[in-house]
Amino acid sequence: MAMMNEAIRYLEQDTPAKLFRLRSLQWADQPALRRKRLGLWESVTWSGYYANARAVGLQLHASGLERGAVVCVLAENRPEWLYVDMGAQCMGLVSNGIYPTSSADQVLYILQNCSAEVVFVENQEQLEKVLAVRGQCPALRTIVVMERDGLRDFSDPQVSFFDDFVLEGQRRAATETAVFEAAIDSGRSEDVAFLVYTSGTTGAPKGAMILCSNVVFQLTQVQEYLDVQPGNKSLSFLPLCHIAERMSTVFNPLAVGLIVHFPENAGTVTNDLREVAPHVLFAPPRFWEKMYSQVDLFMRDAVPLARWAYARARESGAQAVDARLSRQPVPRQGWFTRLVRWATLRNVKVFLGLQNVRSALTGAAPVPAELIRWFLTCGIELREAYGMTETAGFCASTPKGGIKLGWAGMRSPGTQMRIGAEGEIQVRGPNVFGGYLHLPEQTREAIDAEGWLRTGDCGEIDEAGYVAIRDRIKDILITSGGKNITPSHIESLLKFSPYITDAVVIGDGRNFLTCLVMLDQEHVARYAQEQQIPYTDYTSLAHAPEIAALIRSEVERINPQLARVEQIKDFRIIDTLLSAEDEELTPTMKLKRKVVARKYAPLIDGMYASPAKPLPVAA
Repeated sequence: MAMMNEAIRYLEQDTPAKLFRLRSLQWADQPALRRKRLGLWESVTWSGYYANARAVGLQLHASGLERGAVVCVLAENRPEWLYVDMGAQCMGLVSNGIYPTSSADQVLYILQNCSAEVVFVENQEQLEKVLAVRGQCPALRTIVVMERDGLRDFSDPQVSFFDDFVLEGQRRAATETAVFEAAIDSGRSEDVAFLVYTSGTTGAPKGAMILCSNVVFQLTQVQEYLDVQPGNKSLSFLPLCHIAERMSTVFNPLAVGLIVHFPENAGTVTNDLREVAPHVLFAPPRFWEKMYSQVDLFMRDAVPLARWAYARARESGAQAVDARLSRQPVPRQGWFTRLVRWATLRNVKVFLGLQNVRSALTGAAPVPAELIRWFLTCGIELREAYGMTETAGFCASTPKGGIKLGWAGMRSPGTQMRIGAEGEIQVRGPNVFGGYLHLPEQTREAIDAEGWLRTGDCGEIDEAGYVAIRDRIKDILITSGGKNITPSHIESLLKFSPYITDAVVIGDGRNFLTCLVMLDQEHVARYAQEQQIPYTDYTSLAHAPEIAALIRSEVERINPQLARVEQIKDFRIIDTLLSAEDEELTPTMKLKRKVVARKYAPLIDGMYASPAKPLPVAA
């Protein structure tokens, strides 16, 4: 694979660092990054971006780090994250992100596993995690803190502050720029660019080594799935530790000149999205589902005329969408209908901050067909993509104008895909990663001798080359009657409800299916207020009989869409509001099925101990 990857170039550059240098010259005075602070947007040009990355890189070099050393970042999305990431890569160092929601023990595991020599932390909270475990990290040399709040009088010989770190690097740049440039020139396509740790759904996280050639190959594919132009805007709010956001925020702008915007904080994303009105937006299905729910809830309180206009617009829009999806001529509609539809749905897009979107993308989980239909009705083509950490991002995506419900798109040019044993999707190409750090056996299990990556996902490929992902092979349920069930499809239908934020279908070895449900606190609380249902917190909501009845009605609504063997006979509401700090969830907020099954075993057993009151089941 290394031999095949070495030839990959973009604009004659074979590493991301070389392309970064080129773009910083070509677009020197153009804005590259914008960050909102105290309500105002601050801009950084491409030349400023490069200068900050150079300062970080030179100071890391002065700290004694040699090529191949690992540098970690423990912070929310912000420009400093990118300065460290690209500064390290330019110097031939390996960068790695740690989820800000990680516990001290999780931070310890990653620092030890990758033998990190420097870790950049955002603030006092993240610093305390590292200080608590640094004694067990013999390779760790330096800790650099980005924010001084709460640390004005703090002093520690191993800890420095980011502004001082960069200032010292800028001083070095006056005489050592040639060192930085030589380091970039020394980069090779087979070098490890950065690490991405897997979410740890089935065990300890593994450090996936993403090669320079993987990144450059993906950059050659960007215009296959992004319809954008230089100067268009994006919003960076998903964790940069995740491969999709890393590619979207750090690398895709190198290909197409996006201006990356960083929200003020996690709580302002919705308002900042409206303010930025990005041209490209990638998010998992749950994010897009929440947008749909926002509009749905807003329209409940709207004046009658607005509700009428919205219903009329949805009805006329649905007719056009059905024709489009079936590749039939769109029925002609009267001018008044078209005017109502345009005016109403234009306001919906402005309300969501989507009026400028040219490329709306989703992936990482099954996407309900009705969600795709709704966005199409609004004039937004929400296109699916498929990929994973081990493919350095997307390996299949839906072409513009080519939505096919239930299918995740077509394989990327230059990428091979096939169906292996157990219906497993397998991938081969320059996007396949360099293996797992320090885990040669697991690497051989993932990539066979011919270079085929075993994705662990089962699916199919049709005659036109479209790929459908049915489920993780390990997640397929086999009932006591021998029926194979793919739970993710059922769960995606459940999660499309505005009142359900997550669900886990249970049924392996059982004679019928049940599920555990996590409530969407915001929407359920609003329902409780409207219905005058007393509650004090999430737990009391979960135990309210009226809320159980609400969820029951949602499950009953979904059951007719499923085959009889797939229908949910009973459910239980998890009465604890889970966060990424809880063992049931990965840092990317995915439920760990085995942990859930173990931790909630009594709750699950209760559904099978009393099967006399199942939900009504549609024929």
